Amino acid sequence: MILSFIVYIFFNSSTNQFQFVQEHYNVQLFDFYLGVDGISIYFVLLTTIIMPIALLSNWNSIKENVKFYLNTILLLETLLLGCFLVTDILLFYIFFESILPPLFLLIGLFGSSNKVRASYYFFLYTVWGSLFLLLAILAMYSIMGTTDFDALFKTNFDYTTQIILFGAIFIAFAVKTPVIFLNNWLLKAHVESPLGGSIILAGIVLKLALYGIFRLILPVLPKATLDLTFIVYTIGVITIIYASFSTLRTVDVKELIAYSSVSHAAVYLIGAFSNTIQGIEGSIALGLAHGFVSSGLFICAGGILYDRSGTRMIYLYRGIAQLMPLFSILFFILSLGNCGTPLTLNFIGEFMSFYGMVEKLPLLGVLGSTSIVFSAAYTIYMFNRITFGGSFTKFFEENIFDTTKREFTLLFILVLFTVILGIYPSLILDSLHYSVANLIYSF
Repeated sequence: MILSFIVYIFFNSSTNQFQFVQEHYNVQLFDFYLGVDGISIYFVLLTTIIMPIALLSNWNSIKENVKFYLNTILLLETLLLGCFLVTDILLFYIFFESILPPLFLLIGLFGSSNKVRASYYFFLYTVWGSLFLLLAILAMYSIMGTTDFDALFKTNFDYTTQIILFGAIFIAFAVKTPVIFLNNWLLKAHVESPLGGSIILAGIVLKLALYGIFRLILPVLPKATLDLTFIVYTIGVITIIYASFSTLRTVDVKELIAYSSVSHAAVYLIGAFSNTIQGIEGSIALGLAHGFVSSGLFICAGGILYDRSGTRMIYLYRGIAQLMPLFSILFFILSLGNCGTPLTLNFIGEFMSFYGMVEKLPLLGVLGSTSIVFSAAYTIYMFNRITFGGSFTKFFEENIFDTTKREFTLLFILVLFTVILGIYPSLILDSLHYSVANLIYSF
């Protein structure tokens, strides 16, 4: 994490080229390069911030195979950083797929009662979707003879090829986002996963699709992107409405946060396809904000509340503010972020994403903007039902201690990033301009 912040400090935001490029020739099959640009640097920072939090969140919960659990988390961090650092689409695919076995083991070995079923759902869904990505990459290589990012950015595929490649790549990333009809794996994985696994899934893994769009779709397939934006918007709006209504009816707090993640992911998916600087920058800001807020909410629900009560049913919670005032304050700030309240990074990301949506396709943009109302409704319901709503129940009569120092530190770090970047979004947006403008002007 310290190294990633050092790289950020010395990063030159006035260029859209890859920087700090490292050449590695010790791989027998091919050479590969590692580097960061104005987009990937923020996903690297997000990964290095969230992974230690995921590691520490289960500090007292994992009782068996602790060493294996820690090694799996560290391996996942290495593979996720590889996804964001490589400058070659084939290597991106290799790292993209390599995260599946560790996550499969993380869910299958350390999850809840239905962990095996959930791990297979996760693995089969994502492998199936990734096959389309592999076929698209092989097709690109057969046409161009290279898989280097920079070379592909300069390639002008014919229109029919762009349409076919767009369909294949979008299916792969739609599974990872995930969108409607392709999101069954996420719900099961979140509910059954250990706390650290849920944080990694929501905080980082769901951002792989967003990052992949910036690497493999927008700069490489501009004509197809422009013509198929309406379809992407339609899918995104349906996903927002479906996930929002599903969230309003659920009684499992962890399931509610999972559905909320689907809704927010659909918002930044639409912003990424807006072909506006505001929309694309907003999608990145919202992706980062969602990484912080969703991780914090999962710690609140799957960690603090579940560890003390043994249940995730919202209707069994009430009056927590009487017993855990410090927790309630942090939970309140994170809930405000989930609503997209001003002075949080979520507000900046949602506002800019919706601006891009409305500017591109006004009618669908307005429909997509209903997520503001829905997110406020289910988040306020969740917070009010848990923290207030009368006297506390029998589930909290014995274990009434407030947050520990470890829990407070983890939540405070996430709240700090959410609020500071919400007040000073220029810390992110100023460094994005050149890289994002390159995506816009390449259309």
